[in-house]
Amino acid sequence: MSLQVEDIHTYYGQSHVLQGISLRVEDGETVALLGRNGAGKTTTMRSIVGLTPARTGTVTFDGHNITKEPTYRIARRGLAFVPSGRRAYGSLTVRQNLALAAEHPRHDGAWSMERVLDMFPKLGDMSARQAGHLSGGEQQMLKLARALLGGPRVLLLDEPTEGLSPAVVSDLGRWLTTLREERVTVLITEQNALFALRYADRGYIVEKGTVRHHAPAAELRDSREIQTYLGVGAAAEDDQPGVAASES
Repeated sequence: MSLQVEDIHTYYGQSHVLQGISLRVEDGETVALLGRNGAGKTTTMRSIVGLTPARTGTVTFDGHNITKEPTYRIARRGLAFVPSGRRAYGSLTVRQNLALAAEHPRHDGAWSMERVLDMFPKLGDMSARQAGHLSGGEQQMLKLARALLGGPRVLLLDEPTEGLSPAVVSDLGRWLTTLREERVTVLITEQNALFALRYADRGYIVEKGTVRHHAPAAELRDSREIQTYLGVGAAAEDDQPGVAASES
């Protein structure tokens, strides 16, 4: 199983946002898509899952050209998009959010409710709370849990550290480690390059809608390109990700 993006060009109206993005994600890999704000990371995700379809180029999943397929059909194939921000069903309880996700798993590899709550025990403790009253970090947990209950073949995480406190970002790192150990295939977009590269096998640097560099994660962390395009270096590795909010 692989996800292949080849030379896609995506527009918002007349604005040419993606200008020939190509990347691949192999079965069991964690791949990081890195870039500054506005580089085209989220648009790449949206193009893959059909929310903002590419005008030219191809997206292939498991040998099938899914470039022009509707989003619901792409989701049924097992591509689960976890967008940034607060996207839970706010009027429903945590338990109801999870039950909806577990009702129709996309394939036999779906995680059980027990397994998900073992990974996110805090969700069990707050199962009766309305999702709209959760903090940013708690909603991030809930979004990931819902995605796993659906049985994704590829998990697409868009800016998961955005707006989270350092403590929650540390939790997120542990969750990513678990997903990697479980051989869950992950494509993650991040402005915080050094955080993402701790958990990735490979990484792509995107600038102005094109891939500027691609390398194994260990090589990319010390590369000239990560300093040139992202303005970070290995000296910052031990720092917590730069986050502005203090939610938990």
